[in-house]
Amino acid sequence: MSQPPSAFQRDFTLHELREGLEQVHEASTTALAAHGYDEGAMFAIRLAIEEAVVNAFRHGNRNDPTKVVFFRARVDGTEAVFEIEDQGPGFDPKAIPDPTDQFNIEMPSGRGVMLIKAYMTEAEYIPPGNRLRMVYRKPQA
Repeated sequence: MSQPPSAFQRDFTLHELREGLEQVHEASTTALAAHGYDEGAMFAIRLAIEEAVVNAFRHGNRNDPTKVVFFRARVDGTEAVFEIEDQGPGFDPKAIPDPTDQFNIEMPSGRGVMLIKAYMTEAEYIPPGNRLRMVYRKPQA
């Protein structure tokens, strides 16, 4: 009987949005598949990662090409943990308007944080708000 794979852990420094997303998606998808995450879980995690990294570049770093985004991934057979940190000043996540409110429903942005919280088991912005810790726990069989 083969042993389960050891935990995957890797840190990335992302210099550019598109290439950075490709790097973290490729590594994360490989690690998730190796640890038995199903297609639904991988879709949810991929979407949350994409929203978080895009927000870090666009809102945190304000598309400043001199700033980077730090990405940390740890995946094992029970949970996947991701931390995304930008070089911006941070923000108060409670100040984000509710995107489902009738007055905000037609706004072109503001749904990323809602999607992250919907798809991940945990999502926590660490003060001052420029670092996000996301956890996806496999459902118990």
